[in-house]
Amino acid sequence: MNDPKMDAFANELIIDRQAAIDEPLLPSLAQLTQWVGCVFAHHPDDQRREVTIRFVDEQESQSLNHEYRGKDNTTNVLSFPFESPPGLDIPLLGDLVICHAVVAQEAHTQGKPIEQHYAHMVVHGILHLMGYDHIDDQEAEEMEQFERDLLSELNIPDPYSDSNDH
Repeated sequence: MNDPKMDAFANELIIDRQAAIDEPLLPSLAQLTQWVGCVFAHHPDDQRREVTIRFVDEQESQSLNHEYRGKDNTTNVLSFPFESPPGLDIPLLGDLVICHAVVAQEAHTQGKPIEQHYAHMVVHGILHLMGYDHIDDQEAEEMEQFERDLLSELNIPDPYSDSNDH
């Protein structure tokens, strides 16, 4: 990171990186810190600086997706925002659960480097934890544009572009 604003937020983050799979292509803690820090640099008033990012296999992804979303399939990223009980001030933003097999397959299909697709999934998931959504078209366009802007700061091409020139 060469942006002092991003560096400042990255230094305040607590990221619990969990790898429930043995996979050499998983993002490092340094990469996760850079990507999450980029989002927080645009949300300086958000004091929830702790997040868990767990990398899982297809079975765990499908099980969690079925249990919490009623969908019996794997998915790339699941976001679980933390809601602090009244009177308790805990700086936990929430949990991201990322299925490596799905992310790897999507990156391959879309002709993207896996690292860039992981960055997109982490940024996307953190935005969900912060309350962004894409249920309706206007919300989707706003969230996607914010993702484009953030990823551009990380020198990552538009993830929604139809171009495969990555």
